[in-house]
This record gives sequence, C-alpha cells and structure tokens, in this order.
Amino acid sequence: MELAGEVEAIGKDVTLFKAGDQVFASTFKVNFGAHAEYKCLPENGAVVTKPNNMTYEEAATLSVGAITALFFLKKGNIQPGKKVLINGASGSVGTFAVQLAKYFGAEVTGVCSTQNIELLKSLAIDKVIDYTQEDFTKNGETYDIIFDTVGKTSLSQCKSSLKNKGYYLNTVMAGSMINGLLYSMTTDKKVVGGTAVTRKEDLVFLKELTESGQLKSVIDRCYPLEQTAEAHRYVEKGHKKGNVVINLQHDKKA
Repeated sequence: MELAGEVEAIGKDVTLFKAGDQVFASTFKVNFGAHAEYKCLPENGAVVTKPNNMTYEEAATLSVGAITALFFLKKGNIQPGKKVLINGASGSVGTFAVQLAKYFGAEVTGVCSTQNIELLKSLAIDKVIDYTQEDFTKNGETYDIIFDTVGKTSLSQCKSSLKNKGYYLNTVMAGSMINGLLYSMTTDKKVVGGTAVTRKEDLVFLKELTESGQLKSVIDRCYPLEQTAEAHRYVEKGHKKGNVVINLQHDKKA
C-alpha cells in the first residue's frame, strides 16, 4: 500500500506536481497496488514530495508504518510526561512509534526479543523489556498508554497494567471489538483498535520530522520486485526488524 518514486507524467489538470518530482505516497484509499512499476494516483490524495534526506526505500516506509504509529499515538492522547509501553517495538510500526512517542515527550518502554534490544537502544528508548525473559503484564508496572503494534496481547491481559484514564491501543485487535467498546464505556480506561487513517497533512508532518533529523526509517531487507512473494514469506515469519522493502530497477535507476 505504500510507495516512493519519481513522477513519470501528470494529467492535464495537475498543478501540485510535475514530471521528475520525487514523492512518497499511500495507495490505501485508492486500490492498493503498490507492488508495481507504475501507479496512477490523484494529486489531492496521500502523495507528498519525498524527504530530501531519505532514499526512496526509506521514504516508502513512512506512509504506512509511521502513519499507523502516529494515528494510534494521537488516539491515545500522547503528551509530554506520559508513560508509554510499545509491544512489538522493533517492527515497522514499533520503531516509528518509539521515535514519535519520544518526540512527543513521553517516557518510552519497548518490548522486543533479545536480538533486537540494541536496535531499540539506538533509537534512544528509555527502557527495553525482553519478552523472552519478562512478561510486562505481570511485572507490576503501569502505563498511561499500552500500544500493541503486532496484536500479540489482549485487553484482558493488559488492563491491570493500565493507569487510570489509560489507553490500550491495538493495531490488530485480535480480541473482541465489542468487549473493547464496552470496557471503554464502563471504565475510565479507553480501548482503540481498527485501521489507521492516512491524511496528507500527516505525511507532510512526517516529512518535516524526517528532514529535521527526528525520525528515521529502519530497514531490515530489500527485495527486487520479482521476489515479492519471498519478501512476504520473510515478513510472515514475524521476526523482521523495522521494514522490508520491495524495489525495482527502471531505466538503470533504482
């Protein structure tokens, strides 16, 4: 659903872009289809000129991973001083969520496997929990926001770890949405699930953060377009660090 590349041509009424512009975009509201050499998008859609300090591969990760992290953190009323736990902190959404939560002034704890601890430390995280050694839902710590970026927890597991007026955010919501709604209505704690909304103004915000050096993309592997299926097989193993990117060669240029 996400892409970055060079504008090849524009429609006769297009004024915001010109051929040769370097852009990144989300195709979520159009018809997906980002695994392709060419993609036609509306100029007023989720398309923005690429950050000048990012490669195409890096920029392509912003319009889903970073957008999802930003959407949920805002839904969780992220504020300076808030205590935030991010489960799956070494993945695509997770690595962006760590950086964005730090940008908003939160105290951030990340949950990951042993092999990804150093990655999270490189993102200036405050604390790391190795889930192979410790269960964050049973250590007695409480948080203003618990953000499960990989859908590996449930509300019932996490509610005792939420502070009063806390938020449980889950990008997958494997548990019942109805239970989450009822819990939000009958307690002072809130449950947020569903799909992130991609807005052009948020892409612009992410671009500005990137160009100011406050946000970066973590890329595990890149695969050529011809190996898209293999890339998906690797991702579905559930152990990637950050993002996996599909790239292609066109006219001898990446």
